[in-house]
Amino acid sequence: MRLLILTQYYPPEIGAPQNRLHELAVRLKSMNVHVEVLTALPNYPKMEIMAGYAKKQNREEEIDGIPVHRSWIHVSKSKSIVSRLLNYFSFVWSSYWRGRKLDSFDFLMVESPPLFLGYSAMALSKKLNAKLIFNVSDLWPESAEKLGIVTNKKLLKLAYNLESKCYQKAHLITGQTQGIVDDISTRFPSKDVYWLPNGVDIDLYNPDQIDAGDFRSKNGFSKEDLLSFYGGILGYAQGLEVILKAADIVRNRNNIHFIIQGSGPEKEKLMLLKSGLKLKNVHFLNPVSKNEMPSILKSIDIALVPLKKLDLFQGAIPSKVFESLAMRKPIILGVDGEARQHFIEKGKAGMYFEPENENELAKCVLFLAENPEELRNMGENARTYVSDHFNRNRIANSFHEKLKQFNSNS
Repeated sequence: MRLLILTQYYPPEIGAPQNRLHELAVRLKSMNVHVEVLTALPNYPKMEIMAGYAKKQNREEEIDGIPVHRSWIHVSKSKSIVSRLLNYFSFVWSSYWRGRKLDSFDFLMVESPPLFLGYSAMALSKKLNAKLIFNVSDLWPESAEKLGIVTNKKLLKLAYNLESKCYQKAHLITGQTQGIVDDISTRFPSKDVYWLPNGVDIDLYNPDQIDAGDFRSKNGFSKEDLLSFYGGILGYAQGLEVILKAADIVRNRNNIHFIIQGSGPEKEKLMLLKSGLKLKNVHFLNPVSKNEMPSILKSIDIALVPLKKLDLFQGAIPSKVFESLAMRKPIILGVDGEARQHFIEKGKAGMYFEPENENELAKCVLFLAENPEELRNMGENARTYVSDHFNRNRIANSFHEKLKQFNSNS
């Protein structure tokens, strides 16, 4: 069986889709699936081509035994809609012209968003005689419209038409959450839609085999301090202002600290808010490599997982949840719907607060600060739940069986 993964984002970039797709590719390879990746020159999130990839360097490489083909992409630090569209469509164009030179495949799996990559995927699946798998990690353009990111009516109509065409052309649609699967199944009842969730490598994120290192001492924290941690993209959708406002509420508790690690378009705004509130219990740290995350998670006490209060996020499961839970760290979850059902109601792996409600978030932090036994119990539940339900090995095995079944029935 031969599988080509088409994605704009892939390692050495750091991020949720990059990690998820690479981990899936490596596991499928171990099951004797020949996997190749067609992707862009790495540039995310700084929007500049990474060192070692400019001037036609490393256009063909192997990462953990996976052949990776890279094509050109337009990058710019401008946040305008024109620059974003140039970024997307430059890779649509270049990926097709690079991909058409590859050998044939049984399946072509395209990652969406960006939805526009569907143009290249549909053309390449025909050129390479591959069955199209449309992998949806976010319901775009619906999310872009509801977040106010895209307001142009003509562009939205074009995007919704493209979304429909991609689903109709796909032999198989995969959704990252059950909410995405249900939404697509309702709108396109004749299509085969499969739940392909994100997950965690429970061997890599194993708290029994990881040293916490000097994270606390290096950043000025004591063993007695309670560290509430957010790590990831500092974007609009996350609604990270709620962390700073909650920190303001508990500012008199000297042993409680809030760490925000990462980069993104909202970082400057958040740092200005910290300055305005004169918060000494909020600490901004720069992003780190994936390899450093297990020891950092070993060092903190609570993982914070907020999102904006939008109906759109009822089906969202932020990827940062899995690693924290695998490291026996309870979460304080500001996401209603599917994530709450899984990890709070079923998994008993943390506490829920109403999205964007800083008073509820502060109460959760104070409760865990004053009830260390509950914190430990939730951490044990966390590791057990993700091991049973979101183990990357099990997810890859199930998907491999789906591909074999789908291939034999086609």
